[in-house]
Amino acid sequence: MRPLRVLVVEDNPADIDLLQECLDLEGSQVNVDFVHDGFEAISYLHADRASPPHLVILDLNLPGLSGCDVLGRIRGDAELRQLPVVILTHSDAQSDILKTYALGANCYITKPSTLEGFRRVVRQLEDFWFCLVKLPALSPSPR
Repeated sequence: MRPLRVLVVEDNPADIDLLQECLDLEGSQVNVDFVHDGFEAISYLHADRASPPHLVILDLNLPGLSGCDVLGRIRGDAELRQLPVVILTHSDAQSDILKTYALGANCYITKPSTLEGFRRVVRQLEDFWFCLVKLPALSPSPR
């Protein structure tokens, strides 16, 4: 199997550092690309149609194009619609949870406030999405 690729859409440098530190601590073999806003996420997903990520980890509160807007665009794109999207955000508002599931999020996780909490979330994400779940093989579009 080819190496697993994850796109993380996160604008907060502290959360990016924390997520990267947790991945390093876990010895993750996953290739992670970070983008910092919604427009960058959409550009990334459209730029490399030959090798899309296996999973998107998406924050909701992004500059420019919100996480909900990004999720809506992913689900509205015939070539990306089956791409698993995990919402990882500070919000625990029921309205955000309902909206993202209505838009087609695969799961919703509230960001932990501690390093140990982040480590646990990263470990569980890896165990679930890369060991247990069978991920779809996204077919590249002809260009």
